[in-house]
Amino acid sequence: MTHLPVPVSPDFRAEVDALARRYRQANGPVMALVNRLGGSLEKQMAFLPQATRGQIERVVERALVMSYAMAGQGDRLPKAGDRGPLMAAMVTGAAGGAGGLPTALAELPLTITVILHAIRQAAAEAGFDPADPAIRAECIRIFGAGSPMAADDGINTSFLSARLTLTGTAVQKVIATVAPKLAASLGQKLAAQAVPVLGAFAGAGLNAAFLNYYRDVARIRFALLRLAQTHGAEPVIAAFRAAAEAPRVTKV
Repeated sequence: MTHLPVPVSPDFRAEVDALARRYRQANGPVMALVNRLGGSLEKQMAFLPQATRGQIERVVERALVMSYAMAGQGDRLPKAGDRGPLMAAMVTGAAGGAGGLPTALAELPLTITVILHAIRQAAAEAGFDPADPAIRAECIRIFGAGSPMAADDGINTSFLSARLTLTGTAVQKVIATVAPKLAASLGQKLAAQAVPVLGAFAGAGLNAAFLNYYRDVARIRFALLRLAQTHGAEPVIAAFRAAAEAPRVTKV
């Protein structure tokens, strides 16, 4: 695995503290709204036929394979900062929700590709080469690192001490592991988009929320990975876990 040289502070704890604060705030105001709607979204998901749920998982797995194969094509486009992928995600979400569930399903591969491009940008920001096969696989793993629809641990630190290796079989295994988790999250998004016209508004907002969430998770994970390579996995993991714990409020 190769990565580009980046300056690293001699004392990594200040950076870890900043990453932990970002982790605690990862959901943001849009995701706070999504979480408040979580109960109704789960109920809507329950109304989807079992065949449709299976179709969602198959679409997600195919989209991950396609996105992995196409990774890097978007790097040839002019840099658009954070707003470019965000606007693309909102446009695709609105288009997908405009026609209800059929168009939302058709939009899913494009949404996953847009989010993967943002994840690859996060890897590059941390000094890694997104074209490196191992980093490409790690970008796919981001999709399985928690869900913006629930209070999951999006920053499972076990990946810091794992050796990044890549084979064709390993890539398929990563995708097979990630697809059901991502399908469960995106299934709730699709349920919210199932009502035509109204689904367009839901699709735009939820796509923006998903992109921001996974991009934040990617930025945190790749920054931690860079620190772990410099300072060792164990001290970085210990420092992050300590900093990421929510402050306790003492009643007086």
